[in-house]
Amino acid sequence: MGTFRDEGGLWAQHRIEDVATPEAFARNPALVHRFYNARRVQAAEAKPNAAHHALARLQSAFPGEVVLVTQNVDGLHEKAGSKAIHMHGELSRALCAACAHRWDAPAEMKVGDPCPACKAPATRPDIVWFGEMPYHMDRIFEALQTCDLFAAIGTSGQVYPAAGFVEEARVAGATTVELNLRDSDMSHAFDDHITGPASKTVPAWVDRLLA
Repeated sequence: MGTFRDEGGLWAQHRIEDVATPEAFARNPALVHRFYNARRVQAAEAKPNAAHHALARLQSAFPGEVVLVTQNVDGLHEKAGSKAIHMHGELSRALCAACAHRWDAPAEMKVGDPCPACKAPATRPDIVWFGEMPYHMDRIFEALQTCDLFAAIGTSGQVYPAAGFVEEARVAGATTVELNLRDSDMSHAFDDHITGPASKTVPAWVDRLLA
């Protein structure tokens, strides 16, 4: 599945202002639905990689202790067997802009689809767009304030509030590690750095934690 910020990624092909803001949806909901319909098809066909499986293994080894927070909306963590907090929503879910009801999205959403709860023709992808508040922030900050080890994997360090999580964890006394293909905008804030593709670095890191 295509990434968003890498060269050639989705944001290089589509302007954020056209497909990932509440204003874009108000201006051209058909375009926004087409964009996310295509992403939904890609996500349904995508398979988890070695990093997803390694994190599932780590979470399984420490029941209730490993909190996995993701900015990804593709559901690959769940396919690998993890339970993740989706702070930016999920492609597989739909949201009613009128009553906030949520349900499993059909493969194709379109303008005028009625909400199954209130029947308003106000359905949208259950995705947190730019300018909107991410989901589950209370749960996330509670985890940050009590964690012993904080790891950031494959992030640009550009999107807040997620980019600031490392600072929250450091204040709480956690050891911090960044696993990334290259330095991010927040690399300076981490205690340790592991550089390389996540499909290689994350399984190796998990093996060390479990050894």
